[in-house]
Amino acid sequence: MSNHNLQDLSNELVVQSARLVRVVRRNDVGVPAASTRVLSLLDELGPSTVGALAEADRCRQPTMTGLVKGLVEKGWADRSPHPEDARSSLVGLSDAGRAQLATVRERNAALVAERTEAAGLSPEDLATAVAVLRELTS
Repeated sequence: MSNHNLQDLSNELVVQSARLVRVVRRNDVGVPAASTRVLSLLDELGPSTVGALAEADRCRQPTMTGLVKGLVEKGWADRSPHPEDARSSLVGLSDAGRAQLATVRERNAALVAERTEAAGLSPEDLATAVAVLRELTS
């Protein structure tokens, strides 16, 4: 494969990945995309400070403070004292937040599975796509 083709294909992967994310975000799962992002970050990172979540999400701390406040109010996240910094707290997923995230992921998976089947793609095709994306994001 020539370098030019690699560049073109790499760009196409980014474009198509972004389009897939937009398709999934339009899937009505009953949870705003920003809330889903924070729930996913908490699932990935574990209990975190608001500052660490803001950095991971590439947003400002006041924005993340508002997002966390909304999750806590819904019972999807909880705050606990930071064991090493009395001025700070840790935000973690609650059991309800884990359940909500699982529901969102199930609905999104159903959408992608439906589109995979409609496109005539096999589970092996999807497994290859997942393996490629996993390697590129690790």
